[in-house]
Amino acid sequence: MRDLLVTTHTPVLRSGQALRTYGVARALATRRGLDLLYVRFGAREPDTTFRAIRDVRLCEVVPTRGARRAFAHAAARLTGVPADFARGISSELAEAAARLAAEGDRGLVIADGPIAAAALRGLARRRPVIYNAHNLESGFRHELGGGARERERMRAFERGLLERASESWMASEADVRAARELCPGARLRYVPNVVDVAAIAPVTPPISARRAIFVASFAYEPNVRALRFLLEQVFPRVWAELPDARLTLVGAGLARPPSGDPRVQALGFVEDLRAVYASASCAVVPLLGGGGSPLKFIEALAYGLPVIATPRAASGLEVRDGEHCLIAEGAERFATALALVLREGATQLGRRGRELVAERYSIEALGRLLAQSRD
Repeated sequence: MRDLLVTTHTPVLRSGQALRTYGVARALATRRGLDLLYVRFGAREPDTTFRAIRDVRLCEVVPTRGARRAFAHAAARLTGVPADFARGISSELAEAAARLAAEGDRGLVIADGPIAAAALRGLARRRPVIYNAHNLESGFRHELGGGARERERMRAFERGLLERASESWMASEADVRAARELCPGARLRYVPNVVDVAAIAPVTPPISARRAIFVASFAYEPNVRALRFLLEQVFPRVWAELPDARLTLVGAGLARPPSGDPRVQALGFVEDLRAVYASASCAVVPLLGGGGSPLKFIEALAYGLPVIATPRAASGLEVRDGEHCLIAEGAERFATALALVLREGATQLGRRGRELVAERYSIEALGRLLAQSRD
């Protein structure tokens, strides 16, 4: 028996979305074979990390352009799919998913994210399809613009996804609660974001470096807002106390340097993050909006770094302030907490954070959780 995971991006580890896909794929593959069906988008071919998953079969769909693509987009829009999601729907993906789902001895069929779930709308009428949600989209997208009307359209679209799914996997308990309010009859399960803890050796944070690291995709508006919060409100306060404090930004999406201050370093996308984490005294997760649970938060904890986070960033995780990380609301408190860690270090905080991730946010822990799914 083999499970089928359907996603709309070439499987490469370059975003938090891809990290959740990878964690779910690895966890599913701990119990039996996995077929990973994907649309070629974002990269030409899967990276070695996905290819190395035990007993995985990678199945590529190359979407066509022209009249057929335009028809699929128009049909999706008529069924209430938001415009930015409808652009990612292809008839070829739906057809390939239906063909693979019909193969003998098929196990679970999982639609990875809202675009895949919308593309598999027809298949979900004929057989159980699980929706692997990356966020509760309607819980935060109104913060990015569009107003009340757009929020209601998003709520209606997402309610449909939850209603059609045989089960919906939510990334945080907060998302489970919000999804239950949105669709009381939905079948929901808490399936947290995870990282490969076994493959991450903890680092020893160099206190003397006084360097904070912020790892994120800066093509994502909540991360852009978080960066502005750091540069405009937090670090001026930190520099008043610690003039030699530094900030390293890691991740794609910055079209130009965000600051002319030489103490702010933008590295762009980095393939292997270990050396970057090893150079940092702590990590910051200063999110003011967005949904789910930040995977880079979990990853920083796995490396054993002390983490300073906003309440919004920490809300999707089972972390406790002062035990696994420092949680600070507002620029003044965030700057105070950050300056304290940069000045004195927080070795025990980093150690306990890694212990928490190993216990609750590892691929092995998720594998045990998913083993409870009914075939």
